Amino acid sequence: MSDKNEIIKEATQLINKQLTQEGRRRFLKQGLTLGGIAMLTGCDISDSATVESSLGKISRFNDRIQAWLFNGSQLAPVYPESMIDANFPFNAFYGEDEAPDINGDSYRLELAGLITDKRPWTLAQLHQMAQVSQVTRHICVEGWSAIGKWGGVPFALFLKGIGADLRAKYVSFKCADDYYTSIDMATALHPQTLIALTWDGKVLPRKYGYPMKLRIPTKLGYKNPKHIQVIEVTNRYPGGYWEDQGYNWFGGS
Repeated sequence: MSDKNEIIKEATQLINKQLTQEGRRRFLKQGLTLGGIAMLTGCDISDSATVESSLGKISRFNDRIQAWLFNGSQLAPVYPESMIDANFPFNAFYGEDEAPDINGDSYRLELAGLITDKRPWTLAQLHQMAQVSQVTRHICVEGWSAIGKWGGVPFALFLKGIGADLRAKYVSFKCADDYYTSIDMATALHPQTLIALTWDGKVLPRKYGYPMKLRIPTKLGYKNPKHIQVIEVTNRYPGGYWEDQGYNWFGGS
């Protein structure tokens, strides 16, 4: 086909015709990707700026659909401790020996944006807050998953405590390893979204994000930032390290 916009149109029509209502719901939650369209059509469409722009629009539409489908009270599955993966994988855009080596005594969590109390937090202050734990599955966009036990502070409790504007659209994170990402406020307030300070009952290891990471069992792994240094509440779209390279922003699991 010479008109690549027509490929997009025909692929979408094919999807709508062939998927059941439940199948279409799953499809929208997972997102329409460049590879998916190429598979459906048998055409190479990756060299067109127009097609990339069209796919960007589809991805943003998919974000809106996922946000609409998201249920803030529906919990991700929890598992018995016997299912914890003792060899929980390290995963980042760098090697394990390159993970940030942060001094917990001098660590300060910085706050920015639509927050009433922007005073920085020490690691000791975070550990003094009410703690909970969860045994949940981490799902990586690369196709693997693993079950881990995470302990820490419910993120909703923390946000309320610092006077965050809970009507804001986004919460963004900047990390010591130059990673950054952002989530929607509904996910930030989900009861299972956690400021993780421990792993399997011990201080969070360096390879898993010491001194703190955000654990979000309702989202894919790349939405779970590690080594967090700055949290910002904002109405300005913040993007993310992988999201700015084409990954779906909502990233629901």
